[in-house]
Amino acid sequence: MKKRLFALVAAMCLMLSASACSTAKTEPAKDTASDTSIAAASDETSVKTSDAEPEKAAPKLEYWTDDSAVAKSVKDYVAAVTDESSDKYVAPEDRIAVFDSDGTLFGELFPTYIDQCLMIERVAHDDTYNAPAEDKEYVTALEKALLSGEEAPKAPRSSGLILADAFKGFTVEEMREYFHKFLQKPAAGFDGMTYADGYYRPMVSMIQYLSENDFKVFVVSGAETNMLRELWKDIIGQWVPPYQIIGTQFSLTAPGQGDTAARDYTYQESDKVIYGGDMTFKNLKMGKVVSIVNFIGQKPIIAFGNSSGDLAMGEYTVQNGGKAYMLLCDDTERDYGKPDVAASFAEDCKKLGFETVSMKNDFATIYGDKAVKTSFVSADEPSVPNAA
Repeated sequence: MKKRLFALVAAMCLMLSASACSTAKTEPAKDTASDTSIAAASDETSVKTSDAEPEKAAPKLEYWTDDSAVAKSVKDYVAAVTDESSDKYVAPEDRIAVFDSDGTLFGELFPTYIDQCLMIERVAHDDTYNAPAEDKEYVTALEKALLSGEEAPKAPRSSGLILADAFKGFTVEEMREYFHKFLQKPAAGFDGMTYADGYYRPMVSMIQYLSENDFKVFVVSGAETNMLRELWKDIIGQWVPPYQIIGTQFSLTAPGQGDTAARDYTYQESDKVIYGGDMTFKNLKMGKVVSIVNFIGQKPIIAFGNSSGDLAMGEYTVQNGGKAYMLLCDDTERDYGKPDVAASFAEDCKKLGFETVSMKNDFATIYGDKAVKTSFVSADEPSVPNAA
């Protein structure tokens, strides 16, 4: 009897011991290593947060006068189209801006458009180029008239065709290199400025401002496309890549192509792309609208120009609910402005519902503080020395 009682007590003790062990196994042990890891991660997150880059400053316009009504108009418009709660909101992918180049982004009174300055350099002053006699006679007379304020002579053919012919046989890269060298020369009519520096600071700031507000900016100009790309690559290249620059088109061919049509010729390993000496498309007036449709494929919501050649582009933009701004060449102190021309153009813009930009009143600076307007050189001296 005692033995049975002892056995029963022993069995109960074993059962209690097993139950205690089971309970101990299910209770999680404290993982000090895990706690240390979590603390370290928390500290690291704190460090990363404190070292994070500060928020980018809000886009702003520079080089415009403090009381510029145009600058305010642009800012108000941009605020409306970028505000998702506004009924004027435009999605980033549809924020297309178009800019003319000569007279809108870049000086055109040195004493003429930069591509015509290049034409004068190549035809009248480059001894390595044997220009057609008729072209050279005209270009030489044109330069003299421009420098003396006389009436320009009658052209035997358009300046675009003369320029296209002047670079016939050049590769695109060779032409751009030639133009690049020319741009390093002193700008006619100014001290302290090369042609490369002849861009309008407030308008370049406008391109930056729009780009930082998620606009895609295009340059749509009457100058030749690859020349424009060389002109702007170091100035606005960070916001406007070369494929967003659209200009007049000169014919392109290959040395082995001869008279064979492009549709029938296959580019060869030994070939290179050269200028054919002709102009195939002039990017002015309706041509700019055609370029926007063909090369951009979207309707712009803001346009900037400065002459009758830009009115079609402005009208196309306004017609589609956008805004158009046109520059007036009214500054005679810092640039070679033409107040009468500016006043007449302002009336044209008013009738079309375009806003105008007074270079005299809206620009705090034009070419920067170093550029000083002087006067053009004597008509007996070359305005654009030999670039070769």
